Amino acid sequence: MIELIGNNWPAFAGLFGLCIGSFLNVVIHRLPKMMEREWHEQCLELHGRESENAPPLNLSQPRSRCPACGHQISALENIPVISYLFLRGRCSACGDRISLRYPFIELMTGGISAFAAGHFGFGWAAVGALILLWALITLAAIDYDTQLLPDSITLPLLWIGLAFNLNGTMTNLSSAVLGAMVGYLALWSVFWAFKLATGKEGMGYGDFKLLAALGAWLGWQMLPAIILLSSIVGAVTGISLIVFAQHGRNNPIPFGPYLAAAGVIVLFWGQELTRTYLGLLG
Repeated sequence: MIELIGNNWPAFAGLFGLCIGSFLNVVIHRLPKMMEREWHEQCLELHGRESENAPPLNLSQPRSRCPACGHQISALENIPVISYLFLRGRCSACGDRISLRYPFIELMTGGISAFAAGHFGFGWAAVGALILLWALITLAAIDYDTQLLPDSITLPLLWIGLAFNLNGTMTNLSSAVLGAMVGYLALWSVFWAFKLATGKEGMGYGDFKLLAALGAWLGWQMLPAIILLSSIVGAVTGISLIVFAQHGRNNPIPFGPYLAAAGVIVLFWGQELTRTYLGLLG
């Protein structure tokens, strides 16, 4: 079985990635709602009130339903990408349009999983890369929707990165530990410098934790490239939104998607990028 998977590793990773993408859609949609419910229950507890007897809400319950009519989605209607095409992007019960995000996340997860399998080959490095990529896709989408980077993803991602580097899977352990420390402190310092200068908070603590997790996976040497890439993309996107989309200057723009995108680029081409900008610096 292992030999069969190894011989067809990119194809297997791509197909498995499609299924994972379907699960990521559930996490992206439900995890913020689960967090909101948890905060509400904590507030009730602090005020000495009993929590409401609400139906269960987690990643497995309730079953997926159409948000428009409540139609319960069957297994045949939940096949990644294929079901969307077969249903022509509409609910089978009420005909309401299904968001393009669902097949997009599935295709992106499948495609990048196949690419990672081909890039890293069959082994622990590829397994680690897949875990990191799936987490970054989830975090980027949640932050884009809600401006939240859940601790339930960022903190385990950091520790898993350190665990993978115990034997130097992505980088050596000392580089990984320094990467986690420097990654957190770098954005923490920027946060406080900006706050002391302007009286405003320029980013959230989730951004610190995400960069720390990327440092734990990729090492402190990759942090300058991640920060530079995410800052450039974030600045260009922010200016474009203000100029072309009439996005208010005071409206916050999530930084997590740019950190995640930079992390993906550096995961695959970090060494080449580092050599390039060090060469430019002489």
